[in-house]
Amino acid sequence: MPIAGNPKKLAQDVAHGFQQFNQASLRQYTVEDLRVILFNLNFVLRELRGKQIPLEDIEGLKDKNNNLRRINQAINIIQSFAATKGLKI
Repeated sequence: MPIAGNPKKLAQDVAHGFQQFNQASLRQYTVEDLRVILFNLNFVLRELRGKQIPLEDIEGLKDKNNNLRRINQAINIIQSFAATKGLKI
């Protein structure tokens, strides 16, 4: 099944916690779809890392770190899925 909508928006939804990946949900995507999703997850990850938040803004720092954690977790799940299935991503 192809990616519904904008892949960058999907990656942003993952960062904000609206979308999650697991082994079962990744089965619907082709290898090319997984490559596009990984590319966009890494793109959003770089954007988040470059975002400057003042040290006094504790809630902002927590949000940024949670978003980074969610993206890293999604990348790890996709890479793990690809490794178990023997896919070259």
